[in-house]
Amino acid sequence: METLITKNEIIEQENRLYKAMTESSINTLKELLHDDLLFVLPSGEVITKEIDLRTYQDGALKINTISPKIEAINIIEDMAVVIVSMKIKGSYNAEPFEAKYRYIRFWKKFDEGIKVVGGSGTAI
Repeated sequence: METLITKNEIIEQENRLYKAMTESSINTLKELLHDDLLFVLPSGEVITKEIDLRTYQDGALKINTISPKIEAINIIEDMAVVIVSMKIKGSYNAEPFEAKYRYIRFWKKFDEGIKVVGGSGTAI
Protein backbone atom coordinates (compact mmCIF):
# COMPACT_ATOMS: atom_id res chain seq x y z
CA MET A 1 0.00 0.00 0.00
CA GLU A 2 1.60 3.23 -1.17
CA THR A 3 1.50 6.25 1.12
CA LEU A 4 0.69 9.37 -0.85
CA ILE A 5 1.09 11.80 2.04
CA THR A 6 3.56 11.97 4.90
CA LYS A 7 3.21 12.56 8.63
CA ASN A 8 5.31 15.72 8.25
CA GLU A 9 2.87 17.09 5.65
CA ILE A 10 -0.02 16.43 8.03
CA ILE A 11 1.77 18.08 10.97
CA GLU A 12 2.39 21.10 8.72
CA GLN A 13 -1.32 21.25 7.80
CA GLU A 14 -2.39 20.87 11.43
CA ASN A 15 -0.13 23.79 12.39
CA ARG A 16 -1.57 25.90 9.55
CA LEU A 17 -5.06 25.06 10.84
CA TYR A 18 -4.26 26.12 14.43
CA LYS A 19 -2.78 29.39 13.19
CA ALA A 20 -5.80 30.06 10.96
CA MET A 21 -8.15 29.40 13.88
CA THR A 22 -6.35 31.81 16.23
CA GLU A 23 -6.08 34.48 13.52
CA SER A 24 -9.62 33.91 12.16
CA SER A 25 -7.99 33.62 8.73
CA ILE A 26 -10.97 32.89 6.49
CA ASN A 27 -8.82 32.47 3.38
CA THR A 28 -6.60 29.83 5.00
CA LEU A 29 -9.61 28.04 6.48
CA LYS A 30 -11.28 28.02 3.04
CA GLU A 31 -8.12 26.43 1.65
CA LEU A 32 -7.78 23.79 4.39
CA LEU A 33 -11.41 22.70 4.72
CA HIS A 34 -13.00 20.59 1.98
CA ASP A 35 -16.22 21.97 0.49
CA ASP A 36 -18.09 18.82 1.62
CA LEU A 37 -16.70 18.85 5.16
CA LEU A 38 -18.81 17.32 7.93
CA PHE A 39 -17.71 17.90 11.51
CA VAL A 40 -19.35 16.92 14.81
CA LEU A 41 -18.84 19.56 17.50
CA PRO A 42 -18.43 18.68 21.20
CA SER A 43 -22.10 19.73 21.62
CA GLY A 44 -23.15 17.01 19.16
CA GLU A 45 -24.11 19.54 16.47
CA VAL A 46 -23.06 18.63 12.93
CA ILE A 47 -21.56 21.51 10.96
CA THR A 48 -20.41 22.09 7.39
CA LYS A 49 -17.57 24.18 6.01
CA GLU A 50 -19.99 27.06 5.42
CA ILE A 51 -21.22 27.02 9.03
CA ASP A 52 -17.67 26.79 10.40
CA LEU A 53 -16.46 29.72 8.28
CA ARG A 54 -19.47 31.80 9.31
CA THR A 55 -18.61 31.47 13.03
CA TYR A 56 -15.23 33.06 12.31
CA GLN A 57 -16.51 35.63 9.79
CA ASP A 58 -19.22 37.02 12.08
CA GLY A 59 -16.89 37.04 15.10
CA ALA A 60 -18.99 34.58 17.14
CA LEU A 61 -15.92 32.43 17.77
CA LYS A 62 -12.66 34.04 18.83
CA ILE A 63 -9.79 31.78 19.80
CA ASN A 64 -7.00 33.39 21.79
CA THR A 65 -4.74 30.41 22.40
CA ILE A 66 -4.51 26.79 21.33
CA SER A 67 -2.14 24.36 23.02
CA PRO A 68 -2.23 21.23 20.83
CA LYS A 69 -0.69 17.82 21.40
CA ILE A 70 -0.85 15.41 18.47
CA GLU A 71 -1.47 11.97 19.93
CA ALA A 72 -1.56 9.86 16.75
CA ILE A 73 -1.33 10.14 12.98
CA ASN A 74 -2.29 7.15 10.85
CA ILE A 75 -1.54 7.43 7.15
CA ILE A 76 -3.78 5.37 4.85
CA GLU A 77 -2.76 5.90 1.22
CA ASP A 78 -4.01 9.44 0.39
CA MET A 79 -5.69 10.00 3.78
CA ALA A 80 -4.56 10.68 7.32
CA VAL A 81 -6.43 10.17 10.56
CA VAL A 82 -5.21 12.51 13.30
CA ILE A 83 -5.99 12.42 17.02
CA VAL A 84 -5.10 15.63 18.84
CA SER A 85 -5.83 16.95 22.30
CA MET A 86 -5.78 20.66 22.87
CA LYS A 87 -6.49 23.29 25.44
CA ILE A 88 -8.37 26.21 23.92
CA LYS A 89 -8.99 29.65 25.40
CA GLY A 90 -11.31 32.09 23.70
CA SER A 91 -14.86 33.33 23.56
CA TYR A 92 -18.06 32.23 21.89
CA ASN A 93 -20.80 34.83 21.45
CA ALA A 94 -18.76 37.11 23.77
CA GLU A 95 -18.77 34.48 26.57
CA PRO A 96 -15.22 33.51 27.61
CA PHE A 97 -14.35 29.84 27.71
CA GLU A 98 -11.36 27.67 28.50
CA ALA A 99 -11.58 23.95 27.86
CA LYS A 100 -9.68 20.85 26.84
CA TYR A 101 -10.85 18.82 23.86
CA ARG A 102 -9.84 15.73 21.93
CA TYR A 103 -10.37 15.86 18.19
CA ILE A 104 -10.23 13.34 15.40
CA ARG A 105 -9.65 14.83 11.96
CA PHE A 106 -9.58 13.18 8.57
CA TRP A 107 -7.24 14.77 6.03
CA LYS A 108 -7.30 13.73 2.34
CA LYS A 109 -4.92 14.64 -0.45
CA PHE A 110 -6.46 16.23 -3.54
CA ASP A 111 -4.86 17.76 -6.65
CA GLU A 112 -5.29 21.22 -5.03
CA GLY A 113 -3.81 20.16 -1.68
CA ILE A 114 -4.48 18.32 1.56
CA LYS A 115 -7.85 19.16 3.11
CA VAL A 116 -9.92 18.25 6.16
CA VAL A 117 -12.90 16.17 5.00
CA GLY A 118 -14.36 15.30 8.39
CA GLY A 119 -13.88 15.03 12.09
CA SER A 120 -15.30 15.25 15.56
CA GLY A 121 -14.44 16.78 18.90
CA THR A 122 -15.27 15.95 22.49
CA ALA A 123 -14.56 17.68 25.78
CA ILE A 124 -12.07 15.87 28.02
